[in-house]
Amino acid sequence: MSYKQVISAAERNKEPILQVLKNFLSPYIQATSKEDCIYHCLEISSGTGQHVAYFAPHFPSVVWQPSDVDMSSFCSISAYIQDAQVSNIKQPIYIDVSDEYTKWGGGGVIGKHSMDFILNINLLHISPFRCTEGLFHNTGQVLKHGGLLITYGPYAFHGKISPASNVRFNSMLQSQNPEWGLRDIDQLATLAASAGIHLLEVVPLPSNNHCLIWKKE
Repeated sequence: MSYKQVISAAERNKEPILQVLKNFLSPYIQATSKEDCIYHCLEISSGTGQHVAYFAPHFPSVVWQPSDVDMSSFCSISAYIQDAQVSNIKQPIYIDVSDEYTKWGGGGVIGKHSMDFILNINLLHISPFRCTEGLFHNTGQVLKHGGLLITYGPYAFHGKISPASNVRFNSMLQSQNPEWGLRDIDQLATLAASAGIHLLEVVPLPSNNHCLIWKKE
C-alpha cells in the first residue's frame, strides 16, 4: 500500500526548481569539494516529499534532511524516500521553524553551522509571519559560512504585487487567514541582513513564482 500523496503544483514546479538547484548548488559543490566530501541540505516544510525525492538523486554528494511541522505527512515523505531508492535522504524530522533550531527534531539534531544548504518551498505565504522570522533567524545559525538558503514561492516586490493573478491569490490567502499573504522581498532582505544573510539572486520561474537565492556571510 502506498502512502504517497500527490500535489499537482509540486509535480509542475519540481523540474524548474531542480534546474535552479543545479545552477547554484553544483558550483558551490565544485568550488569546495574535497575527496569524499559530503554536503548537507535541510528542507524546511517538505510537505508530501515529492521534491526531496526528486532532487536527491541528482546530488549524490548531498545528504538531504526533510522535515515538516505536520507529522501526518511523514508517511508520504517516507514512501517517496523508499521509492527513490537512494541512500542520501534521511527520514523526516519534526520542525516548527518558529522554534529555536536547538529544539528541531526534538533537540540536538541540527547543529550550529551544520548545513551547506537550506531549501524552503511554498511556506512563507501560507504561514504566520513568525515563521518567516524564524526561517531567517535560524538559517543564520544553522547555515555554514558561505552556505545557501533557497526559498521558492510568490513574492511582493518593493511594495507591489503583480500580476493580477498574484493580487487575487494574496487576497484569497488573507481571507483564509489574516496572518497569511505574499511577503515583500524588501522585508525579507531586512530580516536576512539581521541574520548575516544577503540576497544573491532572484530567479523568475513559471506561474509567477520566483526562487530567491540567499547566501550566509
